[in-house]
Amino acid sequence: MAHHTSAKKRIRRNAHRYEINHARVNRIRTRVKQVEVAIASGDKAAAQDAFKKAMPELMRGKTKGLLHANTVSRKISRLNARIKALSV
Repeated sequence: MAHHTSAKKRIRRNAHRYEINHARVNRIRTRVKQVEVAIASGDKAAAQDAFKKAMPELMRGKTKGLLHANTVSRKISRLNARIKALSV
């Protein structure tokens, strides 16, 4: 158990940041999963719509330091390529 005031504060801050970061990562996963489902169903319009909603979440995750920049770029690129490959 922490004895110093600063250590106690750090424990509180870490717990608070964990909750925020965990929620952000879950939101990103949900958005990406929605794109995956739309791609699997073969609906190009729905996939594009879901992709437009997922991109800002991914970028925000990169900005906040949750995901590596190259990881986000790779995910966006691969999702976009799969959407383009769908027949109209």
